[in-house]
Amino acid sequence: MRKVTATALGLAMMAAVLSSPADAAWRDLAEVSGVDADDMLKMRAGPGTGFLVIVGLPNGTLVRVHNCQRTGATRWCDVALDQAPGLRGFVSDAYLTHK
Repeated sequence: MRKVTATALGLAMMAAVLSSPADAAWRDLAEVSGVDADDMLKMRAGPGTGFLVIVGLPNGTLVRVHNCQRTGATRWCDVALDQAPGLRGFVSDAYLTHK
């Protein structure tokens, strides 16, 4: 468990360091919604449930959508946190309300 947590933290830190003002060309603001009250939307390292979970996002979290793609029956969006744009990963579009 510690290895998974350390890996997730390392990926988040790398994303924060590697982000630049050029990455700020976001096309959409969205809000996390529809997640059960006792759960969080999992932001993953890639577009699918087989990828490492980076962080959990509660309802109401604002994200900036970079792009979306379909993997199987699910549409996955590459997003960054609105308040921490260096933290970037993939979430299911089914739990996003686009602004």
